[in-house]
Amino acid sequence: MKKFTVVLSIVLALAVLTGCGSKGSSSTIKFGTNAEFPPFEYVSSSGVIGEYDGIDMQIVKSIGEQTGKEVAIENMEFDSLLIALANGQIDAVISGMTITEERAKSVDFSIPYYEATQVMIVDQNSDIQTAADMEGKRIVVIQGYTGELCVQDLGFEYEAFKKGTEAILELNNGKCDVVVIDSATAEKYVKDNPNLKIVKDNGTFEVEEYGIAVKKGNTELLDAINASLQKMIDDGSIAEWSVSYSEAE
Repeated sequence: MKKFTVVLSIVLALAVLTGCGSKGSSSTIKFGTNAEFPPFEYVSSSGVIGEYDGIDMQIVKSIGEQTGKEVAIENMEFDSLLIALANGQIDAVISGMTITEERAKSVDFSIPYYEATQVMIVDQNSDIQTAADMEGKRIVVIQGYTGELCVQDLGFEYEAFKKGTEAILELNNGKCDVVVIDSATAEKYVKDNPNLKIVKDNGTFEVEEYGIAVKKGNTELLDAINASLQKMIDDGSIAEWSVSYSEAE
């Protein structure tokens, strides 16, 4: 009986310590991202959170300041983000992620914080003027991005790359005819590559809204994120970052 009491005491002590550890871990919000999506997230020598910079990183920094929590960034491939969220590897996803009905089946989204659309990046001399003109062309998308879903819906064949920089390199080297990607990122790539241009087709590509994803049922974190986002929307912070990062060299 005495031995049992001692063992029970040890077990209870470990349980208390474990509980304390769990409570302490909640003081940090770990955000997953894919830092290949300028101007929203990219690697920089002078990032706002470690080596990571961009509109989304400014949002994460502000969320940390408003909630009084530490924030950390986990960089991974885009199509691994929701899997990592489901597995508990990260607490939230911020990566220029479009809110869709399909994604909302497995995660809870924050209020929208940015509007975008899909566009086509082509060579300055390209004859592509609408999405329909892509038929029979060599199309490149980014794996897991909304652009891939749009091209799938159009029924066109395509090749998927893991990074936007790889897709643009493919276009610059003449190995593809068009890259389909989000508008804000397209503007950044075209600014850095004057030989390229953006083609829009608002009749085909609808306006999208970006949101932050959290695990289903994590209402405490979602409420905190929503409150922070609403403040940033109301005071114009996100609008200011959008302009400054889009215009940055």
